Amino acid sequence: MSEAYNNKYFVTGGGTGGHIYPALAIADALTEDGAKVYYVGNKRNMEYELASKKGYKFLHVSVKSMPRSLSPKIFWWGVKLVRAILFSIRYIKKYKPDAVFATGGYVSAPMVFACQITHTPYMMHDCDAMPGLVTRKLSRKAKYVTLAFDKAKKYIPNRRTIVTGNPIRDQFKTLTQEQARQELNLDKSKLTLAVMGGSQGAKSINAATVELLKEFSQELGIQVIFQTGKKNYDEIIEHLRQIYPAYEQDKNLIIRPYFDNMIYVLKAADIVMSRAGSLSISEICASNAAPILVPYPYAAADHQRKNAKFLLENGACVYIEDGELEPNLLRNTIIELINNPVKISYLKQNSSYLAKPDATKEIADLIHNIS
Repeated sequence: MSEAYNNKYFVTGGGTGGHIYPALAIADALTEDGAKVYYVGNKRNMEYELASKKGYKFLHVSVKSMPRSLSPKIFWWGVKLVRAILFSIRYIKKYKPDAVFATGGYVSAPMVFACQITHTPYMMHDCDAMPGLVTRKLSRKAKYVTLAFDKAKKYIPNRRTIVTGNPIRDQFKTLTQEQARQELNLDKSKLTLAVMGGSQGAKSINAATVELLKEFSQELGIQVIFQTGKKNYDEIIEHLRQIYPAYEQDKNLIIRPYFDNMIYVLKAADIVMSRAGSLSISEICASNAAPILVPYPYAAADHQRKNAKFLLENGACVYIEDGELEPNLLRNTIIELINNPVKISYLKQNSSYLAKPDATKEIADLIHNIS
């Protein structure tokens, strides 16, 4: 444990894992330093379950994302936002946090507004190459802004902006591939592919992968860890039963709707196929794996394409457009990597170079400095 602090902090961010997991990584680091941490979010979102599991006192704010078109919904959204800001002010007055850490996104907006109104020091972090609207608009008065990508700095109206990388869990630095494979009951010597489309799944990734599972395992002899997403799992399994009835007896395959601890999956893999959310990219880079990135084409501000192309420009990934992904292309991509271990090593080396394993500590230290 580093220097002990008796400070109180609010940590806020939610709606998606890309906002929640960095917030939780910082909450854990602050708690380890001896601070008291409260998590501010919407109890109807996944941040409530994840923060509560870790034992953080959860402060609820009822807030939704802003409607994308002009309609009467904008008015009611504004009314609810004002109400959420008032609740956030009440939390600040009741618990008196020394500082607030926000990971951007609509969930964090009410608390950041409340900080500005009450003159409570706050700090913001943005995960993407194109920062989100909340970060761009509300970061001017932040004590510090931390970013995952250097190219995002030009969008931030704050001179105290630092590129730290994304905060990730310390276990990425300590867990070995051998330990991860042992935990998952995988062969320690076989080439291993992890396929992950996010907690909700990705149709193009799932559709291409399910057609190739038997071939990957039986003909190419590789192990596959396949996260389908919760809402797609039953459909995928039903299709797999039709084309490969013996899949359940295949020790080369692990197929689940969701992994509670993605660290083991990523650290076990030699190759990872994934969407291009910034946190996913940061964790893949920290796992010494070769990335195959298939950005979600409808992400806000096209940020997933921008994230993936940053890695591509640095020779750190194989890039596939969502609309181009189909079984033949995926088969050829994997076979090319299997037959070219030098390229796998090249991708691993370049992606590892982009990893910033000390981001969590660096961000936590900045929070302590502003309180």
